[in-house]
Amino acid sequence: MSKLSFFVVALVVAMAQAFVPVSQIRTPATFVAKETSAFALNMAEDTYWEGEYPPSKVLGPIMSKMPSGLLGMLSLVFLGGCAYSIAMSNVLVQVPGAVENGSWVKWYYVAGSFGGPLAWGTHVAAWIQRKNGM
Repeated sequence: MSKLSFFVVALVVAMAQAFVPVSQIRTPATFVAKETSAFALNMAEDTYWEGEYPPSKVLGPIMSKMPSGLLGMLSLVFLGGCAYSIAMSNVLVQVPGAVENGSWVKWYYVAGSFGGPLAWGTHVAAWIQRKNGM
């Protein structure tokens, strides 16, 4: 149990670090790379859009090149995997004594449950690609 406790505490600390404010200590101008500010500016331009839908480049280097039909099919596969995992977990819960000893929890059904968020993400990506004519 101590390994699990250590992992949970480490995870909470790592998540809390994401919300720590940026240090206000200024570095001398000689140590600051000039490309850093240009890169930040380019990143802001890449993720900003006006209108109903964003350009395809917001999907990243791989999904921006995928057609909407393929992304839609991936979305259905992820949704099917999630539904199957939930259904099979429900079957295992009904086994007598499964809840008491935890035998109904299987790693592959837990992994399959991540198909729900993946299905939503690929569905949105397919919509963006369809709106952009891909």
